[in-house]
Amino acid sequence: MKNKTDVAATALKAVTYIFLSVWALIVLFPFYWMILTSVKGYGAYSNEYIPKFFTLSPTLENYTTAFTAVPLLQYFLNTLIFTLLTTALMLAVIIPAAFAFARLEFRGKNLLFTLILSLMMIPNELVVITNFVTITNLDLRNTFTGLILPSVMSVFYVYLLKESFSQVPDELYYAAKVDGTSDFRYMYKVLLPICRPTVVTITVLKVIECWNSFVWPRLITDEKSYFLVSNGIQEIRENGFGRENIPAMMAAVVAISLPLIVLFLVFRKRIMEGVARGGMKG
Repeated sequence: MKNKTDVAATALKAVTYIFLSVWALIVLFPFYWMILTSVKGYGAYSNEYIPKFFTLSPTLENYTTAFTAVPLLQYFLNTLIFTLLTTALMLAVIIPAAFAFARLEFRGKNLLFTLILSLMMIPNELVVITNFVTITNLDLRNTFTGLILPSVMSVFYVYLLKESFSQVPDELYYAAKVDGTSDFRYMYKVLLPICRPTVVTITVLKVIECWNSFVWPRLITDEKSYFLVSNGIQEIRENGFGRENIPAMMAAVVAISLPLIVLFLVFRKRIMEGVARGGMKG
């Protein structure tokens, strides 16, 4: 009976691994195809009547074309500035907010937190319209200020960080107050180190969100000097070489995607820890 159970468990595990392997191939194939196309010569790609799943003569010429035919490096710099400033300002806003809701006691705290959470029910389209009108009235179009301001607050990240802060025992807070520690020092010296996985997760997710921003930058900027990489790809596809030189287009996409892939691979364990911690109670 035990042997049959072991065989069944082994068979189930084998089927599970086969399913996961097939699913991984399906998910990763577009990335493989993107990288493969980016290293094919334009002539070789154009002469392929039947797409080939490999190439014997890879080339980096497409990457040179991607960075010289359009100001892709400028788009990278704009996106880097936008991402770093937005992420830093967002952390400066949401960390004290999450700490206040998790540890401080004040009248109407639960009601205020409920009202803030209810903002998540508002469709993004309505928020975009409101932000667009506000930024336009303030004459902040085609500026980094106009790009950054609507993204410095996130209700979801406040909630995620507040839940992580709430899991730290209250005794630590009371002991710190007995020692004369200020709330800010307790938050900076105790809570943030303990909840570092969640903070790292939020930071990485915000960086990815900023790097992939498309709708808002597309609405608020029409000068190429303020384009982000997502807008740059759209510009390449519409007015650049993207419609005719697909390998160079794929090279630009690979170059833009690579920083996010590296970022995720470096912090993947922290991200998993942060998400798991934010979802636990008690």
